[in-house]
Amino acid sequence: MRSFRIVIILPALLIFSCVAAAQTPSSAVTSYKNASSKMDKGDLDGAIDDYTRAIEISSRLGSNRSSKSPAVNTFSADSDNDVTVVNPFTANAYSNRGVAKMRKGDMQGAVEDFTRALRIRPMSAEVYLNRGAARRALGDMDGALTDAERALTIDKNLYQAYNNRANVLYDRGDYEAAFADLSKAIKLNSKCAEAFYNRGYVYIQKRDLDAALADFNRSIELNPSIAAAYQGRGMALMSKGDFDRAITDFSHALELNPNLAAACMNRGLALIVKGRDADAQKDFDRCLQIEPSLKSDLEKRIEVAKSLRVTKP
Repeated sequence: MRSFRIVIILPALLIFSCVAAAQTPSSAVTSYKNASSKMDKGDLDGAIDDYTRAIEISSRLGSNRSSKSPAVNTFSADSDNDVTVVNPFTANAYSNRGVAKMRKGDMQGAVEDFTRALRIRPMSAEVYLNRGAARRALGDMDGALTDAERALTIDKNLYQAYNNRANVLYDRGDYEAAFADLSKAIKLNSKCAEAFYNRGYVYIQKRDLDAALADFNRSIELNPSIAAAYQGRGMALMSKGDFDRAITDFSHALELNPNLAAACMNRGLALIVKGRDADAQKDFDRCLQIEPSLKSDLEKRIEVAKSLRVTKP
């Protein structure tokens, strides 16, 4: 069971270099900066509130200006509320608020904010990238694929878009196309830990376990805090029959992310093979607590694991 990581981009605070002081009131800029600071500290609710305040202030400013001004665009932020907004300040506030909502798990709210940002600045590759990631999380694979491709049309060197398009292609079972995209992402950025461990999962599907291990090792070397990289390496080790090291990797994955159901399942299966049924049951209970829908699949995998026992209980 693979666990791809979605890559999202948060527009940098340098956006303010693009906004003239005469067009953007200091209160809007202050709210934006406060929101960005809160985002960095993990205060997502506070960040959303401050980005909303920045949007409201800049929108009110725009509504008092001539719509013929090149600095403003007419934009319907809500179905019943036409406002005029400063471009690009408001677009970035919408985009960043979308990222905050995405991190909170509000994928639909994120899609709506990214769409608002794109209606103001339709050539923003990073916002297409982020909206595609949110759409994939909602199960809208067609929309996710379209957004990744739009991002690449705007910026053919956006390595994150190749990574994210590979996610969708993997979900559809097109492993060769996913492999090509991930290899392209790595060529563009040889330090992209996400692309390496995602390609490791593709190598597992291609039954090239040594190559998978090499990619997982490289991902962990680049970023040792990604739980799914240890989960993937554990899968490759378990497939090679190295259950002890696999258990160690699954345990490390769960230390980093206690809610990684795949690691709970796989550690439990490795423990079954080792004859440690009581410990395995704890992992299975935890797995089903996190993802109850895995029950049927888990029962089948347990039977396979029992047939591979190397130590009888």
